[in-house]
Amino acid sequence: MYLKIIPPYFSNPGLLNTLSGAAEIILGILLMLPSFSHFAAWGIIALLVAVFPANLFMYQNKKAGFGLPKWILLLRMPLQLLLILWAYQYT
Repeated sequence: MYLKIIPPYFSNPGLLNTLSGAAEIILGILLMLPSFSHFAAWGIIALLVAVFPANLFMYQNKKAGFGLPKWILLLRMPLQLLLILWAYQYT
């Protein structure tokens, strides 16, 4: 499912999908460990910035948008910013 939202200008979408999924899991675990939560929060911010092109691609490409209404796809972009601000509170 996530392979569809990776813009075509990125090479090896399968690898990118696997790496971003692994990063989500690892950073989530590290966030629960007080001695690593500061670094994990920065990692989450970096990950949210890195996957932002997928949100844009979903908005621009009908297939990548999974048939969702444009307003929902547009709403995802500022939501990403809110998630970044939320993660920043833990840095």
